[in-house]
Amino acid sequence: MTEPINDFNGLIAVVTGGGTGMGRELAVQLAATGCHVAICDTSEEAMDETMNIASEVSPPSTRLTSFVADVSDAAALEAFAAHVADALHSMSINLLFNNAGISGAGSLITDDPTQWDRVFGVCWGGVLNGTRSFMPMLLASRRGQVINTSSINGMWACLGPHGPHTAYSAAKFAVKGFTEALIVDFRLNAPHLTAAVVMPGHIGTAIVRNSFAASGRDPKHLQDEFIADVRNDYAKRGIDLSAASDEDIRLVVAMRVHGFEHDAPTTASEAATTILDGVRAGEWRILVGDDAHALDRALRADPTHAYDVEFTTALTDQGHYEGLIL
Repeated sequence: MTEPINDFNGLIAVVTGGGTGMGRELAVQLAATGCHVAICDTSEEAMDETMNIASEVSPPSTRLTSFVADVSDAAALEAFAAHVADALHSMSINLLFNNAGISGAGSLITDDPTQWDRVFGVCWGGVLNGTRSFMPMLLASRRGQVINTSSINGMWACLGPHGPHTAYSAAKFAVKGFTEALIVDFRLNAPHLTAAVVMPGHIGTAIVRNSFAASGRDPKHLQDEFIADVRNDYAKRGIDLSAASDEDIRLVVAMRVHGFEHDAPTTASEAATTILDGVRAGEWRILVGDDAHALDRALRADPTHAYDVEFTTALTDQGHYEGLIL
C-alpha cells in the first residue's frame, strides 16, 4: 500500500483557484510547512494577495509562484505547467490540488447554454485539464497525489427539491467519478500516485460573488432581467413576490451573497486544514464540514427519497443549509 504524504516540507504543490477561498488557504497553509507552492487563477490581483500572505508565513527558502490562467482552457493549463517547471526549477511536482470552481446556470431548460457550458467547463474541464497538464510532472515524482475538489453537489444534485443546480452538480459528479476511477488507474499504471476527492459542504468562500462577476453581474446592481427571473423562480414554488420592489429583491440577493461568504458554518481556513489533514491521513474521500457529514449519512440511509421535500426538511431541521436550499 502506498504510504500517505504526511510531511509537506520541501515538496512541490500546485493549487488551481489559488486567488481566494479554499485555494488561497491551501496555498498559505502549505507554504507555512515549507512546501513550494504554485497557484493559478484568473485574477492577478487576488493571487498577489495570496502570495503576500504565504510569503509572510513560509520559511525563507520556500519558493512561491503564480500564473494567470483560466482552467477551462487546456492550452492555458499547459502553459501553467511549463511556468511551474521553470519558476520552481523542477520537472516534477508532488501535490496537485484541482480546486478552481464557479457556480451558476442552475437549469438546463431555462438558463443560457453559454453560461451552463462555462460552469461545466470550469468545474469539470478544469479538473481534467489540470490533471492532464501536470501528469508528466506527477509521473516524474517519487511520490505524488491528485486532490480534486468536488462538492456535496457531487452526491446530491440540487439545492433542495425546488432548487435545480444542473451544471454545477453534473460537473461535481463528474469530478467525484473521475477521482474514484483514478484510484485504480493509478494503482495499476502509476503506483506511486494516489487520488483523493474533497466533498465540501457550505464553506465561507467567494464562489458565489466570483460567479456573479464571471457572468458580468454585480449582486448590488442586478439587471431587471435577472430580477424578473427571480420573481419567476419563486412563483414556480408558489411564492408571490409582487409586494417586493425590485430594489428589495436586489438587497436580499446581495445579503445572501454576503451571507454565503461570511456566515458559513465552516471557514475557508478550516476547510483547508481538514483537506490537508485528510491528505496526511491517507484518506481518499475527504468530507469537509458537519453539514457534509450529515448529508452523507442521510443519503446513505435513504437514497431513494433524496429529492423529496421531506428529505430536505430533515436536514434543515438539524440546522444544516438554512437559507441555501430551496
